[in-house]
Amino acid sequence: MTTLLATAACNLDSDILNACYPLFAEERVQAIEWSFDVLFNRNVLPPWFEELLHAYSQAKRLTGHGVFFSLFSGKWLPEQAQWLETLRATTKRFPLEQVTEHFGFMTGKDFHAGAPLTIPYSATTLRIGRDRLRRIQDAAQCPVGLENLAFAYTSDDVKRHGYFLHDLIEPVNGFIILDLHNVYCQLENFGIDANELLALYPLHKVREIHISGGSWEPVACDRDRRIRRDTHDDAVPAEVFSLLEMAIDRCAECKYVVLEQVGSGLKTPASRQQFYNDFLQMEKVLQQKNKSRHGNSQNNFLPLHVLNTNPPPEDEFLFQQQRELSRILESDIPYNEAVTVLRRSSLANSVWNIENWNPAMLETAMQIARKWKGE
Repeated sequence: MTTLLATAACNLDSDILNACYPLFAEERVQAIEWSFDVLFNRNVLPPWFEELLHAYSQAKRLTGHGVFFSLFSGKWLPEQAQWLETLRATTKRFPLEQVTEHFGFMTGKDFHAGAPLTIPYSATTLRIGRDRLRRIQDAAQCPVGLENLAFAYTSDDVKRHGYFLHDLIEPVNGFIILDLHNVYCQLENFGIDANELLALYPLHKVREIHISGGSWEPVACDRDRRIRRDTHDDAVPAEVFSLLEMAIDRCAECKYVVLEQVGSGLKTPASRQQFYNDFLQMEKVLQQKNKSRHGNSQNNFLPLHVLNTNPPPEDEFLFQQQRELSRILESDIPYNEAVTVLRRSSLANSVWNIENWNPAMLETAMQIARKWKGE
């Protein structure tokens, strides 16, 4: 089994860096996960941050985590082509051990900004997703992976997610980030047993695990219910640490275990101390687990094939459905009106299966899309 590395998600954010500083000073951070595309519009980095990235890159302990590529957009967009070219230049400047992206497509008119939301699991989205992963792999020249999504519209989507992830990554010998707070969201929002859900993921393909915190959000359509959201703005719940203990022995290829939190949740001394405590608790778990992990990795997750030169596959109807859904979710219309508009849309009686969407999850999708639109 691969040795587990205690990793921090560290970006050019003063609150995150202040929280990470004591951990760097004590030489506890064994690897860094860097959301590289957040800085794509910055041509110049502060010298001290550049030195930090170079130090971890030279030690082969720097990983890249993308946010804005929008893997499943039905149309191949200029922003995606530019994203790949910038990634290619970034990996030459800071060689990365791996590159990962979020599952789903981004809402918003250009699909290069907005909220990451799920897509129908179909032959069309599978073909598009596989092609885009190959292009990321070609640009980065390193292992490529996808993170499981926290959001779903139905329990059937939750249970099919792991299989679909496996089918996506298999042709490129890719891997999975198992985000355990995302798993926790699914357990809470759909009442699924943890062992049952973990068994539905290809855990032999997990190369990285995320832990983080989140929040509870009320929904107007069900006054007695709260939805667990993956907002990354609070401490790691005890339930997520329990999931870490449960899952980690089943993930023989796992190498990086990453503590994530956004800067908005790290503005007070108390929150930064809690981040420190969470890292130490994670570190303690990994140290204990490493005592019983022996042998080398059986999969290096390196590319199996070179990228062909065929044009990127597209689906104009899927693209128009995504745009229509984005407009509905991001609009300021009330929930009940959104339901009516959705039922009259091109998504009705389609592979999107909107007729079976959980009302609370649809309302949550509206909250997510509108929040991202305002950022």
